[in-house]
Amino acid sequence: MAWVLVVVAGLFETAFAVSLKNSEGFSRLWWTLSFVVCAGTSFTLLTIALRDLPVGTAYAVWTGIGAAGTAVVGMVLLGDPVGTVRILSILLIVAGVVGLNLAPSSAH
Repeated sequence: MAWVLVVVAGLFETAFAVSLKNSEGFSRLWWTLSFVVCAGTSFTLLTIALRDLPVGTAYAVWTGIGAAGTAVVGMVLLGDPVGTVRILSILLIVAGVVGLNLAPSSAH
């Protein structure tokens, strides 16, 4: 359950980053409110998940989902440049997140 919270929190991180961009310096009310709600939700879910998960892994997964998700949304919906290096870099972030989840959770 805690990992589901981290994933959803990461998706809300993507949403708050996109909302922040679209708020145009907090000058657009609805995008600003979207940022506040998404950021609050993201941090709340991460906080709850951290009760049961190692902080380093959970935080890395949260930021990885947020970074990769924001980059993809930027390219698909916001006109950010698309290129081979960008796509490969996103795949490396995803691979890192998967690797952290596959790594043993106890020290040996």
